[in-house]
Amino acid sequence: MLRFLAFRILRALLTVAICVSAVFLALRLAGDPADIMLSIETPPDVRAHYRELWGLDRPLPEQYLRYLASVVRGDFGLSFADDRPAFAAVVDALPKTVLLGACALMLALLIGMPLGVLAALRHNSAIDRFAMAVAVLGYAIPIFFLGILLILLFALKLRVLPSAGSETPWHLILPVVTLALPLAGRLARFARTATLEVLGKPFIRAARARGVMPLSVILRHALPNAAVPLLMFIGIEIGHILAGSAVVETIFAWPGIGRLLVDSVSTRDLAVVQAVILTVTVVMVAANLLVDILHILLDPRLGGFSRSLGKPA
Repeated sequence: MLRFLAFRILRALLTVAICVSAVFLALRLAGDPADIMLSIETPPDVRAHYRELWGLDRPLPEQYLRYLASVVRGDFGLSFADDRPAFAAVVDALPKTVLLGACALMLALLIGMPLGVLAALRHNSAIDRFAMAVAVLGYAIPIFFLGILLILLFALKLRVLPSAGSETPWHLILPVVTLALPLAGRLARFARTATLEVLGKPFIRAARARGVMPLSVILRHALPNAAVPLLMFIGIEIGHILAGSAVVETIFAWPGIGRLLVDSVSTRDLAVVQAVILTVTVVMVAANLLVDILHILLDPRLGGFSRSLGKPA
């Protein structure tokens, strides 16, 4: 178990290090940051001043080492929009994205999990086909199209929900639904597959042969063992939530880091872009590392423990 955990932690640190280096290279491959951030009419002496101020006049290896040192200290430079620390802009926007993502994940679990388990229990029936058709429809619709549809229906046509902003809890409904429905569709399909796999295991057939009540077989034997792959799936989906938030936050003018990233790219505020990308990377890596740790605890094959009354899947 310790070797497995050490490997996961090492992989997480390596992923963050690769991302830090990739951001540095991307900023340089896109051209001289001074040329990107300053207008063509900028006088040469002013351009030279900013190149010296930003350390762009130094050799590239020295720039990279100084960049690594600043990232370790949490110094991502100053925003060119309002001259405040770039990381402060991310910190201000991050709670809104966390709120949006957490609510979307909870709604997706409430919809997708029961739908997938029900489809597995009624395998090859009309209920199964209907549930999977709904799931496919949920994640097949492009997220930007779904968001616009919801705005047209509930904000413009029915006028029951606001279409933009974050002032009240009502402003949260449309962005959460837009982000949650595709995730619920993917979760339903995965929950169905995981549950079907567990239901075919010998220990499930043995429990049924012993006369265990069907509900007890599902709740105490099948679902706990199906939870391990589902947990790994949810960890992966956190990345999709963060990626989708950029689109959803832009559509609904939700002031999170997704909208901050889009606005910063459009205004060429590279310091904030760098801070957002690295923050998202750290959040995704930390979330997947947490899922790996929980996987160790839930899966006895990895040296952890299981509270399930059935045998491990």
